[in-house]
Amino acid sequence: MNSITEKEKKLSFALDRLKNLNLKNPEIENNIEELENKKNQLEIEKKELEVKFSLLKEDYDSLSIKIEEIKNTEKIEERKKIEFSEKIDELNQETDTLLEEIDKWQT
Repeated sequence: MNSITEKEKKLSFALDRLKNLNLKNPEIENNIEELENKKNQLEIEKKELEVKFSLLKEDYDSLSIKIEEIKNTEKIEERKKIEFSEKIDELNQETDTLLEEIDKWQT
């Protein structure tokens, strides 16, 4: 009976020691905390980059629209130049015809 009581006391003592045993590893906790800090920093940087990207996208879209407007304006101007040139050619032909008519009348 004595041995059972002794074994019970030893077992109880071992259980008490196991309950008080610190299973936490400070190095792992430090690594986890460091990783959480890096994660938070990366999330902050990601948000900043998303904002910058959004602004750049807006600028790109705006500039694309302006470029299209400029291209359209250039096309219109080119058409006007061609039309003007055609008008000048027509006037030159009319002038030549009139000069020929004047020459006929003078002779």
